[in-house]
Amino acid sequence: MRNSMIGLLGWLAVVFLAAGVAAVHGPGIWYDGLVKPPLNPPDIAFPIVWNILYVMMALAAWLIWRECGFRLACRCMGMFFAQLIFNAAWMWIFFGLKQPGWALAEILALWVLILLTTIGFWRRHRLAGLLMIPYLLWVGFAAWLNYGLWRLNG
Repeated sequence: MRNSMIGLLGWLAVVFLAAGVAAVHGPGIWYDGLVKPPLNPPDIAFPIVWNILYVMMALAAWLIWRECGFRLACRCMGMFFAQLIFNAAWMWIFFGLKQPGWALAEILALWVLILLTTIGFWRRHRLAGLLMIPYLLWVGFAAWLNYGLWRLNG
């Protein structure tokens, strides 16, 4: 049980490390000046939603790791790490480079990686798959917002 809890803390650390790397490039004056699409949430919603999603992602990865380990779930875990990298990269492309068009292409690839991770997790542990669904839906919504920001701001 102790190793399991240490594992959970490890997964939380991995996921929040990626979040911290991503947060280096956050919204600023440039983003504040953009025309926002309809249904754009208030700025305070983003850190709240993302923190909840990051905890859910860590729990999902922990469940897979606890059930299968790295060896038996290597494809699932590979997809998990790939989507985590793409997740962090989107912030850099959108906010750091100020490239909504490139960020749109990147977030669509991220969505596919999350879908594949969710399917893989679902096949190995239903709860792990379920924990990934809100993340998949939120990134779909974020892709729609990204598209709107790109179209509205040239």
